[in-house]
Amino acid sequence: MTSNEHANVSLAQPYVEGLTEHLLRYQHCESCTGAQTFAHDACQFCGAETLSWRTSSGRGRVHAVTVVARAPSDYFRSLAPYTLVVVTLDEGARVMGHATAGIQIGQAVIATFFKHLDQTLVRFEPHP
Repeated sequence: MTSNEHANVSLAQPYVEGLTEHLLRYQHCESCTGAQTFAHDACQFCGAETLSWRTSSGRGRVHAVTVVARAPSDYFRSLAPYTLVVVTLDEGARVMGHATAGIQIGQAVIATFFKHLDQTLVRFEPHP
């Protein structure tokens, strides 16, 4: 593992740990109040280094949907076909996750979690 890969793993650790605890975490900028899910050293909106981790309600709206018919690796092959979505969380951050089949753009959803082999993954389900 390169030092850059190691730094990214360490930086994303709160997100990964949250998944194992069935929590969806995001970074919040104390300067501009921006929300981001990809772990960075600085805010993607204002560049400030005043980021803290917060826990999302898990609620949001579907921004994009795709169905994966052919898995990109052996790791995901047993799940295919599966639906992936990009969800804009109520807190403003966007996150990608699995979803129930038939989910549509604009639909209200809530995050749930499932175990696949050695990882906990996010699955979004319809939420009134």
